[in-house]
Amino acid sequence: MLADRLPQPMSTFFVNPDAITPPTIRITGDLLHHLRNSLRLRLGDALTLNDGCGTRYRVEVIHLTAQVIDTRIIDQQTKPTSKTLPIVLGQALIKGDKMDWVIQKATELGVAAIVPIHSTHSVIKPNLERLEHQRSRWERIARDAAQQSERWTIPTIVDPIGLAEICQQYASAPLKSILVERSSNPSLATVPLPLDPQHPIVLLVGPEGGWAADEQRFSQEQGFLPLTLGPRILRAETAAIAALSILQSRLDEMGKD
Repeated sequence: MLADRLPQPMSTFFVNPDAITPPTIRITGDLLHHLRNSLRLRLGDALTLNDGCGTRYRVEVIHLTAQVIDTRIIDQQTKPTSKTLPIVLGQALIKGDKMDWVIQKATELGVAAIVPIHSTHSVIKPNLERLEHQRSRWERIARDAAQQSERWTIPTIVDPIGLAEICQQYASAPLKSILVERSSNPSLATVPLPLDPQHPIVLLVGPEGGWAADEQRFSQEQGFLPLTLGPRILRAETAAIAALSILQSRLDEMGKD
């Protein structure tokens, strides 16, 4: 069969669901330029395209110009049903390149959503005039990381919100936690994890200066459990990635999305 003779597909790439019109998928825009100019895509090459909604398509390039790439669907796969809870990372705003790094690595580690948070000790404050540009940048970083790690989906990223708002949004989460340093609180490595996949685990990670005392008190009043990663004081970006790695390992979800 022709599908058996196709070359091994390269990395997974996300396309807009509107571009999918079986039996073909059309590629335009930035992805077109990347595939054509950077990866030197040729007629007959195989690709894996992802609609971001849980379906992957293995395709063959059948038409290639400077304006468009047309592909023919060879076969498709549907995302396996997950039996564990998704993770929402509430990350207090940290310096630009560090925030970018957290978004990239959190995406690779499979978070379902990333919520930037205004906090008392955040070194940077959101610029209302640049919010759309900043969110677009974060979304691009997340998309690229999702492609590199061959995820089925791209995490949701929203505009920065306040601590009170994220506490309200996830009031019904079965495990709501806030990382606190220099404490004798339970460890994230040992706290019991819920099993119901209908609601997310929510993890709040502070900024460079840590959570303010009133922020810790407020979150705990809202039902967020204070947890620790141990006696060491980690940088904000290190704490986020260490915590996500612990959670995903305990959920046995490393590399599944």
